[in-house]
Amino acid sequence: MAKEYAFEWIERNGNRLIQISDAIWEYAELGLMEYKSSELLADELERHGFRVERGVAGMPTALVATWGGGKPVIGIMGEYDALPGLSQKVSPRREPLKPGAPGHGCGHNIHGTSGMAAAIAVKIAMEKSGVSGTVKFFGCPAEENFSGKVFMVRDGVFDGVDAVLSHHPGTMNAATLKSSLAINSAKFHFYGRASHAGASPEEGRSALDAVELMNIGVEFMREHISQDARIHYVIERGGEQPNVVPEYARCWYYVRAPEREQVEQIYGWVVDIAKGAALMTQTLLKVEFVEGIYNLIPNRVLAELVVKNMREVGLPEYSEEDLRFAEEVAKTIPREAKINQLRKSGRPGWEKLIDKLIDDEVPDPWGEGEVSHGSTDVADVSWQAPTLEFSTAAWVLGTPGHSWQSTAQSAAGIGHKSLIFASKVLAAAVLDLLAQPEILERAKREHRERLAGRTYKPPIPPDHKPPLNAWGE
Repeated sequence: MAKEYAFEWIERNGNRLIQISDAIWEYAELGLMEYKSSELLADELERHGFRVERGVAGMPTALVATWGGGKPVIGIMGEYDALPGLSQKVSPRREPLKPGAPGHGCGHNIHGTSGMAAAIAVKIAMEKSGVSGTVKFFGCPAEENFSGKVFMVRDGVFDGVDAVLSHHPGTMNAATLKSSLAINSAKFHFYGRASHAGASPEEGRSALDAVELMNIGVEFMREHISQDARIHYVIERGGEQPNVVPEYARCWYYVRAPEREQVEQIYGWVVDIAKGAALMTQTLLKVEFVEGIYNLIPNRVLAELVVKNMREVGLPEYSEEDLRFAEEVAKTIPREAKINQLRKSGRPGWEKLIDKLIDDEVPDPWGEGEVSHGSTDVADVSWQAPTLEFSTAAWVLGTPGHSWQSTAQSAAGIGHKSLIFASKVLAAAVLDLLAQPEILERAKREHRERLAGRTYKPPIPPDHKPPLNAWGE
């Protein structure tokens, strides 16, 4: 009966939830700048009786909302940061609202709202059915760029939680068992000496030469690291004009690998290469550590629980208007790109989806022992307690993430249906964990087994602070 109370509240408040999601979509605030988005969610949770702590872990837009008391403590996460340059109208054609402005190309407007909605629905159901325990909503900033959850984990915000669930918009209704890549992000600043590049180059020391030598060194290193590792970089600053020897240059690196210790080893090698480049060019080097993330610890018990509830809730039904919009978006996605994305998913029977518009199935969890080549700060939470982030179909099959197509659909009918569906699934799974201690105990036992005695050490230094002024440079 508890689930029915939760579903009834979500249905009755569906229009309000869509309004909140669309408002966050319109705000489109970058990481650590999500002031209006986080305030909207926090105010709504307070209005429904949650105790809300704002500004946790040194981030003004991070929050924890709590209702209930005692064990078990079940967490629900939500994100609400946008991406640079993805401004887009709710249109099946590329039409920026404001060229160059941010947009919700990862659907975090839905992400934050589904988590908030589930938390409130669970609270309503607990009150009416007598289920005991504590539900917490964790408002998590800056997933896309500065990994806000890592600061929250380091500062103990997730301490005492028994399990954590999260929903992320996507192209599939899925709870997979894949891990993710751990990552280090760092900027390498080189300081040389300016001079006239034509008249007196011997007086100069080129910081750009150091950047280029470092990049070459890393390229030669690639052959000798794990094939599942990933290294990517950009040159952020390379000088002002050709006739001046650049006295300052900067590059930004991501180093990824399947395990945290592999990242540390490869990252150490990259730092050594940077030091060598500085020696070769007689420049000075400053290494600025930006962020670090762990690899994800999957959990089959939670994945199977979510899949069960997806099937019980039932997939959304779409209007003719929803489908027309979806069909127009689908025309902008090359068939080859769609096939490649489906193949990379590793989903059993992915071939059956090639000619489908929207995912209309709920497959069993898959991907045991596999590694997704992306990274997420959800991984750091997964080292604290059994954790699962599942996806629901908010976008047509083949939609690339971080694209104008995903931005458009995240405020369209398909995204709205995904929001309501995911809110119900989240609420139902949380209620199962609260009311059925045997499921929670199995998830915890699996978590301990997967950790295999390994312990978590924060990948960021104790004095490392969130870069609150990062967008003001």
